[in-house]
Amino acid sequence: MKKYPIGIQSFEKIRSGNFYYVDKTEFVYNMVKEESGYYFLSRPIRFGKSLFLDTLHQAFAGRKEYFKGLFLENNWNWDEQLPVLHISFGAGIFKDSDSLNWRFNYLLSGFAEEYKVKLKGKNISDRFDELVRKISEKQNQKVVILIDEYDKPILDNIDKPESAIEIREELKNFYSVIKDLDNYLQFVFLTGVSRFSKVSIFSGLNNLKDISLDSRYSAICGYTQNELEYVFKEPLKHADLKAIKEWYNGYNFLGEPVYNPFDVLLYLDTGEFRNYWFETGTPSFLIKLIQDRKYYVPELEFFSAGDEILDSFEIDNLSLETVLFQTGYVTIKDQFKLDSEYVYMLSYPNLEVKKSLNRYILKSLSQVSISHRTKTQINIRKALAAGDLEINENFHSFFASIPHDWYRKNRISEYEGYYASIFYAYFTATGLDVTAEDTTNKGRIDLTIKCDDKIYIIEFKVIEVDKTEGTALEQIKKKYSEKHQQKGKKIYLIGIEFSKDNKNIKNFMWEKV
Repeated sequence: MKKYPIGIQSFEKIRSGNFYYVDKTEFVYNMVKEESGYYFLSRPIRFGKSLFLDTLHQAFAGRKEYFKGLFLENNWNWDEQLPVLHISFGAGIFKDSDSLNWRFNYLLSGFAEEYKVKLKGKNISDRFDELVRKISEKQNQKVVILIDEYDKPILDNIDKPESAIEIREELKNFYSVIKDLDNYLQFVFLTGVSRFSKVSIFSGLNNLKDISLDSRYSAICGYTQNELEYVFKEPLKHADLKAIKEWYNGYNFLGEPVYNPFDVLLYLDTGEFRNYWFETGTPSFLIKLIQDRKYYVPELEFFSAGDEILDSFEIDNLSLETVLFQTGYVTIKDQFKLDSEYVYMLSYPNLEVKKSLNRYILKSLSQVSISHRTKTQINIRKALAAGDLEINENFHSFFASIPHDWYRKNRISEYEGYYASIFYAYFTATGLDVTAEDTTNKGRIDLTIKCDDKIYIIEFKVIEVDKTEGTALEQIKKKYSEKHQQKGKKIYLIGIEFSKDNKNIKNFMWEKV
């Protein structure tokens, strides 16, 4: 039986062992045949960037034996073997510029030893420049530079702006060397999570081609539907393809949607639907941004952004939407052109991210134990499934658990959006079909929830702030429309009123239509 290459980033190990492999070597061919020769790719963590980089390494090194049966086997000049500088910042945590410089020196010394050249330079930039020139002259060949996770030293310190900026400048000096080595370089490829502007990181490297949102390379990492069903045909014989797609597909980089490969491999190995990818990273910094910006969480369901949002990851001016997109918590669902600019519609990529992120948001807002929170979610899910809306006590208990100090530092308890965010996160974390800001011909409904044969339509109101006439339940009756009347569906209207003074639910009203 073939094995699943879970967490394996070595192309050689996968191809020499009995592992499944999705052939991505045609992308290698397409990149190399172009005249650019300088590429950059941004993808979320655990998406196969490192494996693809190692695939490039083995191809340029002329290891034909590992490409048997793959596209590149008969579409590559195997007689030419080029020197490769494969640099990775994936190992360890970079706490400051000293630890980064230590890593630089370690890597450069290793390459100098491998290619038997001596470096006389004192600073990192000079040593890097000297290394490339001497290797090229000694080998009488141009050099290939592959840099994996180019931005990890910055991201390790993203919650410490001063350290992050200091490290950014060190990286800038290091990468700037490449621009003056054109005559010595055959191919350059950098990967990372974030897309910092060329000005801030790659100053002067104007010929660096960003393929992150190039439709021709949208499936360079991740599995397409056809790849999934063809390569993993045997283990998928009795699997629920629809459920797998709902859980792990949906990442879109302006081309065909792709599956997260890390999720797929672990699901095939265990046979269980779990939040495998989400568990590999802790979005604590992201949650802090959501809290600090008082972000309306239901808006994550569907929001728009322009080009400047998607590629402007800057330490001193972080955009929450940019961080969400580049780290993989939201993805592109649609795009259209407005005048001369593109507008992108973004949302969660799949059920795994939607449930897990909202569960994490809830965790950050409450001091209740995991068991208590889980019990409350189960009770609410069962109540909605049964059409039993005596769930006020469950939510009242949750709001009472939110630390008073959290309110003291934030005035958002005065706003309806805060309470709507809590409810949205709670319902979404249970896996329910939730729609925020549901538009009808009579206005916008705060939340719509579908649960089996029932539809729940919810309106929120902060009584000390919203002076609109009528209760929340009376207001929702004015917005309710024929849109929600579906054959065989039971409709429930729910009005929830909050008190900013008591910081909890004041009135919970409902009726069945």
